[in-house]
Amino acid sequence: MTRLFTLLISLLLHFTNLTAQTEAPGSTHVVAQMNIGNMYGKIIGLNSQKPVEGASIQFLQNRLDTNTKKKKDIILATIITTKKGEFNIEGLPVNGTFKLQVSAIGYYSYEVKVSFDINSKPGDAFNAAVKDLGNIKLKENEKELENVTVIANKPLLEMYLDKKVYNVEKDISTTGGTAVDVMKNIPSVNVDIDGNVTMRNASPQIFIDGRPSALSLDQIPADQIASVEIITNPSAKYDASGGGSGILNIILKKNRKAGYNGNLRTNIDSRGRPGFGGDINIKQNKINFFGAGMFASRKNISTVSSNRIDFLGADTAKILQKNNPVNKGYFAFGRAGLDFFIDNRNTLTLSANMVRGKFDVTDLLNIYRDTIRNFTTISESAIRSLYADISFKNTGFRAGFKHNFAREGRELTADANFNESNNTNTSDYSSRFYDANGNPKPFAGAERATGGGNTRFYTAQTDYVNPLSKTQKIETGLRIAARDYNSWNDNYIQNPVTKQYILIPDIGVQYKFDDVVYAAYSTYSQQIKNFSYQLGLRVESSNYQGNLISKNQEFSNEFPLSIFPAVFVSQKINQHQDIQVNYSRKINRPSFFQILPFVDFSDSLNLTVGNPDLLPEFTNLAEISYSNQYKPGHSFLASLYGKNTSNLITRYQYKAPNTDPTKPDSVIYNSYANASRSYTIGLELTGKNKLTKWWEITSNLNFFDVTLEAKNISGVSNSSRFSWFAKLNNSFSLPKNYSIQLTGDYQASTILPVNSGRGSGGGMYGGGMFGQTQNIAQGYILPVYGVDISFKKDFLKNKAASLTLQINDIFRSRTYETHAETVYFIQDNYRQRDPQVVRLNFSLRFGKFDVALFKRKNMKGDSESIQGMGQ
Repeated sequence: MTRLFTLLISLLLHFTNLTAQTEAPGSTHVVAQMNIGNMYGKIIGLNSQKPVEGASIQFLQNRLDTNTKKKKDIILATIITTKKGEFNIEGLPVNGTFKLQVSAIGYYSYEVKVSFDINSKPGDAFNAAVKDLGNIKLKENEKELENVTVIANKPLLEMYLDKKVYNVEKDISTTGGTAVDVMKNIPSVNVDIDGNVTMRNASPQIFIDGRPSALSLDQIPADQIASVEIITNPSAKYDASGGGSGILNIILKKNRKAGYNGNLRTNIDSRGRPGFGGDINIKQNKINFFGAGMFASRKNISTVSSNRIDFLGADTAKILQKNNPVNKGYFAFGRAGLDFFIDNRNTLTLSANMVRGKFDVTDLLNIYRDTIRNFTTISESAIRSLYADISFKNTGFRAGFKHNFAREGRELTADANFNESNNTNTSDYSSRFYDANGNPKPFAGAERATGGGNTRFYTAQTDYVNPLSKTQKIETGLRIAARDYNSWNDNYIQNPVTKQYILIPDIGVQYKFDDVVYAAYSTYSQQIKNFSYQLGLRVESSNYQGNLISKNQEFSNEFPLSIFPAVFVSQKINQHQDIQVNYSRKINRPSFFQILPFVDFSDSLNLTVGNPDLLPEFTNLAEISYSNQYKPGHSFLASLYGKNTSNLITRYQYKAPNTDPTKPDSVIYNSYANASRSYTIGLELTGKNKLTKWWEITSNLNFFDVTLEAKNISGVSNSSRFSWFAKLNNSFSLPKNYSIQLTGDYQASTILPVNSGRGSGGGMYGGGMFGQTQNIAQGYILPVYGVDISFKKDFLKNKAASLTLQINDIFRSRTYETHAETVYFIQDNYRQRDPQVVRLNFSLRFGKFDVALFKRKNMKGDSESIQGMGQ
């Protein structure tokens, strides 16, 4: 009755002269000339029998085009179904035949001819202008559902002028590993055997989902990484910290399929160390929940040797050390969160993660020392045992909000992050000395070192994007990052009679520090035909306060407001070729350990002390990039880059009296200083080629020359070295769902990077008895290469299950060898870690996709919200 009443009112309003007509009301001829038709119905799934929300309904009619004088289908009306799958279209002409077209994500399209049957009801023409189309059933399209996940068709490497994107889910060699294993295969990135990452011979910043993280790479499971963005010259939007070393932005997985789906994994390696994990995603209506967990046990075995010659005035000491440290333990990773789609324009994201781990290190060092004095050689040897117990815990929370404005591309995001890390360690040493005849000397007693620390890291950031027009855009943002750090370290010596450990208070230390960085940025970009540019400016200020509690000393550094400009210019040559020129200024502030003014006695003959007078280093970074996608499946990217750094923070060594009151001799200290300047110029070439339907190859070459001006540091001279780096990644897709990945890399001799990290061999955990050091200003790395291979077999329906077999360093060639020279010593170090380890992985995907959960009207907003919160 309501519909009939509505039609009657419309009839009276639009045809007030109806009574003047010769036909009576209700005449079929009169009604046929009116646009009063009303069709309604409901769309449901054929199998699910559930309503389809967001389906597109179109009514078309074949009419004469007045311009072309030809007939064509004209769209009369379009509407989207409601949550109940219902639609209602009014104002249709009641005369003629229509095409009804229905389309929805996850279903096959549907088309049918419909019409109003007014001629068959001459006495009831008005009621004939209202038609119920009933339940229209759509057949589910499972293949289309699978294609909703766009990552399924992504290549291993995507190349853009401003960044490269490495899609980890296409890399079969990282299954069951950590982020360290991922980095080994990424172009532009070099990873040593200890997991230290460098990019263009500098240590990059590690981001997770677009934000700095306190997690280390070996604490992030590879199975949780969707992709890694390689940003060699970040824009003003990103932190200016890092000294121009670039950013590796790890994007964690967040599945966007409606319904529920997940993955279960397990693995075991050739050392009998198992691991397992899984993840799940549930998306329905306004909630997207994601969770993941992983447990991994590890056993790492290293082969280490060190040859060193010490110049002790008129005497010379030759030292040989050999050891095989073994590291056993586990780490566990957990992550959970949800996206709440408040409406089409507002999304709230909450997430949390936790990492826990425990490792035990055992080592037995064999040391041989010959002291040449007045043409007499005094020989002695020693055996030093080490047992270290290390545990850590990392907890993080994140809250984020995104608002999409009505204008396309205009958005506001805000997020807050909190991360807390705790670690403890205990190391026990026991040394026994022998004379030249192998007779043991009096036992000096055992030593113990204990320590721990706590770090709280807070960040808050907001970003605003406003497209002024189709060709112009501005971005602005604010950020604050604060960190609280507490650490302690105590050293003991064992009483040889009572076996009790006695604290040595003079060399123990407890300290804390707080630092904060404030930042703001703004960028303006414009496109003029094939030419585009971006101008950016970032300002940062920071301050630092430290307290050496054990010595009752306070110290601080305050870095005033600094300006960091960035300019990016791009020219599109043609459809396949682009060229870009960019420039930015960066800063690298001294870390806490570099400025902490206390002596670390954990290794008695390899003492380390910070320098509170260190200044931040500033880098001017420029790059010219050329991209050519010359044919399908083939692309090429060339980048010529240069870095000019002032006040470069570098390691060096000097000799001074021992600060240990029980040892009045002079010793060598490892410390940090500002070198005058450093220059780097390089050429990087990256290619991606699909040679056949079953063979794809990604190649990366990097040639660079590093010059270090460090004469201003006592005992250090200028140095320069040309080097190059190569990486090759082959992917083979074979019949019957087999695939192979073969990767290799080569690093030529190069100057040691400043943050190369963990020492060499026994020096880890304080085990280097006669001292082992690495210094950028006084040494270099010898060439190293390695080859890895992986095999994968997919099986079950839709390739739901897979087996992967991985073998790393198949030629046992990947080592870490360094050479260092100073006026005090010459030293050569050799390390090899975990060659030819085999790991077998099993993975099983599961899920159920409810196509009724796809909402066309929200699809774009949901997708952008999730992606935006991740980046």
